[in-house]
Amino acid sequence: MSYKVERLKVNYKTLEEFKQFKEYGAQELSMLEDLQDNIIEDNCDSPFYGIYFADKLVARMSLYERDAKYDLYFDPPQKFLELWKLEVLPNYQFKNYGRALVDFAKSFGLPIKTNARLKSRGFWEKMGFQPVSYNVERDLSENPFVWLPEGVKLQDAKQDKKQASS
Repeated sequence: MSYKVERLKVNYKTLEEFKQFKEYGAQELSMLEDLQDNIIEDNCDSPFYGIYFADKLVARMSLYERDAKYDLYFDPPQKFLELWKLEVLPNYQFKNYGRALVDFAKSFGLPIKTNARLKSRGFWEKMGFQPVSYNVERDLSENPFVWLPEGVKLQDAKQDKKQASS
């Protein structure tokens, strides 16, 4: 079964739907404050994508495009995607909604960086992501996993240290 991934509009309806998710937090609350005076119903630059089952948002993720100058992971350094807050509501888990969101992100053909939450490591590995060796200056308290499209490699550790000290 294939699912339709859609860009979510930044509006009160979307923010209400986000409250169903465990990872509802400061990011959405700050969006709510920004929107209170001036809601843009069809904000097409939203970083949020989701899948609806009937009219209920059941899976979502944030996908940010990052400029090459912020790339500390890929060789050669390049534009990449950062995937955050991938989440599927409990009753809809293990039905390939998460896979559909990840496949959608991969369809852009750019390298992807994400942070594996507790207990999600197996999911990311199944999706073809790999952990990167932890670098304290670069990764802070993150647990980065990356997906590499064809022709892209990981930066080597020596280069990591050089960039972190510059």
